[in-house]
Amino acid sequence: MLIRQIRAGAAVNAAGRRLAGPWGLAAQVGLVALAALAYFGVRGLTVSSYAVAESNARDLVAVQGTLSLDVEAGIQAAVLGHDRLVTLANWIYIYGHWPLIVATMVILYLRAPEPFRGLRNAMFISGAIGLVIFALYPVAPPRLVSLDMVDTVTERSSSYRALQPPSLTNPYAALPSLHVGWNLLVGVALWQATRNRAVRVFAVVMPALMAFAVVATANHYVIDVFAGAAVALAGLAIARQMAAERGRDAGARAHRP
Repeated sequence: MLIRQIRAGAAVNAAGRRLAGPWGLAAQVGLVALAALAYFGVRGLTVSSYAVAESNARDLVAVQGTLSLDVEAGIQAAVLGHDRLVTLANWIYIYGHWPLIVATMVILYLRAPEPFRGLRNAMFISGAIGLVIFALYPVAPPRLVSLDMVDTVTERSSSYRALQPPSLTNPYAALPSLHVGWNLLVGVALWQATRNRAVRVFAVVMPALMAFAVVATANHYVIDVFAGAAVALAGLAIARQMAAERGRDAGARAHRP
């Protein structure tokens, strides 16, 4: 029995170590490159679909009206009168997404393989779900539909366009908001990886701040926020189920005589 337990533990540790080293890092970069190619493919399908994306956006606005969720204009109006709030929303939107995601994944890759793997897989799965939705149901963001909304990221900041030029973005990918969804996944991974109180507070607060930022900057509707969280959590649930199945398979192999 003891020998079998040691074998099972060795199998789990070996799975964790497979992330380390140059080949492991190269594999992660390759996976990201494949995901980027898929994103650009979807962008090519939707980049000329403004009429459809606008129509879908107006349908969403109508749905939000019936649910009393059409608060985007009010939130931005409250922010626009305060330059510091505009700057804060822009910085959260810009630096609280890809820079935060990349930094978190690098740290987790080096120090916490299991949370890294969970975050990576959940992002890939939820991203794949998001790409299907983007392709089948393109939605223009408020900044492109409503004359009352201001694109604060473009008009009051130059950092985002330097970090991510317009040619590399999908303008009709408002639904779901992966800005919110992936930040939620980062928060879950950070909570899982540490017991540090400050980091855990950050893990809880950052997704909420991003939800505020995507609406205040006129990049997403409120319903996009809920959809982004739902897609992200679905991706996380699927990733955890897959990990559990792999663990059972590894344990079964280790216990074979």
